[in-house]
Amino acid sequence: MKKYVIYLVKLLIFLLIMFAAMRVVFIVNYWHLVNVDMVPFTEILRSFFKALPLDIATACFIMALPALVLFVGICFNRNINYRWMRWYFYLIIASYVLAVMGEIGIYGEWGTKLSAKALAYLENPSEVINTASTQQTVLLISLWACFTVLFCWWYVRWIEPSKIIINERKIDWFMYPALFVLTFGLIFIGMRGGFNEIPISTSSGYFSNYKIVNIMTVNPVYNLAENLTNDRKVKDNAHFNYMDFETAKRITEETHQIECDSTVNILKTDRPNVLIVLLESWSADLIESLGGDPSIAPNFHELEKDGLLFTNFYASANRSQQAIASIIGGLPGLPVTTITNHQEKYYAIPSIIQPLDSLGYYTSFYFGGELNYGNILSYLRYNEFDRIIEGKDVKEHFHKGKLGIQDTDMLPWAAKDINSQPEPFFTTIFTLSTHSPYDYPKIFEELEWPQLEKVFVNSAKYTDIAIKLFMDRAKQQPWYDNTLFLFMADHSHPSYKNHPLESFEYHKIPLLICGEPLQDSLRGTTYDKICGNTDIPATLLAQLGVHHDEFFWSKDVFNTCYKPFAFFELYSGLGWKTNEGEFVISTNNHVVKNTFPEELSDSLTHQGKAYMQYHFDLFNRY
Repeated sequence: MKKYVIYLVKLLIFLLIMFAAMRVVFIVNYWHLVNVDMVPFTEILRSFFKALPLDIATACFIMALPALVLFVGICFNRNINYRWMRWYFYLIIASYVLAVMGEIGIYGEWGTKLSAKALAYLENPSEVINTASTQQTVLLISLWACFTVLFCWWYVRWIEPSKIIINERKIDWFMYPALFVLTFGLIFIGMRGGFNEIPISTSSGYFSNYKIVNIMTVNPVYNLAENLTNDRKVKDNAHFNYMDFETAKRITEETHQIECDSTVNILKTDRPNVLIVLLESWSADLIESLGGDPSIAPNFHELEKDGLLFTNFYASANRSQQAIASIIGGLPGLPVTTITNHQEKYYAIPSIIQPLDSLGYYTSFYFGGELNYGNILSYLRYNEFDRIIEGKDVKEHFHKGKLGIQDTDMLPWAAKDINSQPEPFFTTIFTLSTHSPYDYPKIFEELEWPQLEKVFVNSAKYTDIAIKLFMDRAKQQPWYDNTLFLFMADHSHPSYKNHPLESFEYHKIPLLICGEPLQDSLRGTTYDKICGNTDIPATLLAQLGVHHDEFFWSKDVFNTCYKPFAFFELYSGLGWKTNEGEFVISTNNHVVKNTFPEELSDSLTHQGKAYMQYHFDLFNRY
């Protein structure tokens, strides 16, 4: 039994060393890019430490099968010959080194990690060989052969024992279940990246502001497995065959066409700070002015007196990572998958950060929890925010819930921490207490009347208190007078009104724009046109006097020729809303709702289907 444990420990160390060694091979091959980007050497060294969680997870997945087979042998008190396992590790080693060589090969051309898209090119191997230089092909094949032989020899010489002796001494029967729980408990913990509420993902490797450092940090095999899984979900579960691609493209482009480009200015200053308070899961039903009960969010309601409230504002999806892609890239929610799970496609999505950088804006993102969820962190890193703060970066001794620092601590702290940023700034503060498990501090008298979603409703009441604390602290800061605030939800949530997911009532969320830079004539008013969270980038950039043509899916809602419409995805269905009515279809093209006038129904439903199909087909072509 002792030798069994020693073998697994030696095997873990061997795999981690192999991962680190191949990381060195990658960075040496692209050292010229390290010099061009002036990457500090300390950043390279940090990557080896930051890579450990994903490397350990990858190693645990590899070790699970041998550990289980050997444990079964131990239970039957049999000497086990390790030679059969040699071929298993020959395959593992050869495959891992091959993945690294493939990543080295494509990074220079694509600037991305090895992905399902890259593997698709292997269907035509001659094309791959012809597009690569002979020198590069020979080099990569030679490196693959050399490192495969080296690590296979090392495994056989130093890791693989000839056999494991079971009957050196009698083992008590209760030791077997204890060994099983200990061994496979540790392997499982390693697979999920520790005890954190959110399991590990490739986002954990995106820690640096230097793209190449993040690329080398993320374990290539773990990344490829995650990418293949997401790609398979897309191919297996989403089929939109309403019309051909060109027809869908034409109709969608016509939908986005505007007759003029005349924006109504809502600001009193040219370069205000922009601060988005992104409210986790807030549905419109929480807001009194949007049909909610007045006891839930009185502080939000108080802010409306000095702000512009959007009364027909909709989320295009129901996941946080989808919302963040909408706010930053103007991308509508994708069915089946999200852009954050496809790092190889990040390049194709525009980012509001780039035009803001050109205007001298400092960009930052605050969250009291962990941004590994849904690969949000990797997406933010790719878009080169100047500063990203997670709960682990806050040194105050705040009480933490399962997901991180609660809103009444995090929001006021962030309001003061923003003082360290230069102006103008573009900052997002993402709340978390309205996300399950809703372990918010009980600092107020809870509402008893909701028959449905009582805990969620009370968590929103708690975050509403945090909003007041945040604004009270913000008003004391030197940046307050030049800051435009956007209080908006990332997506909606089942509420006490029990709206079905297949409805625009469910997807309706709040957006309130307020702050000193807002025109006085707009304070205490509403904006009633139909729009959605995908419209944030174009609308903000238009107010700053910046062209936003690259944000195809985003619309400037203050353009006098704006065509009002909203969309949401339903995994394999969609919702489409215009001034004429709304249309919702779910799985298998089942019509859930259609309120369009009969004479317009065919053309408007066709419009919505074209929008969905073109969006999804275009994403798959990136």
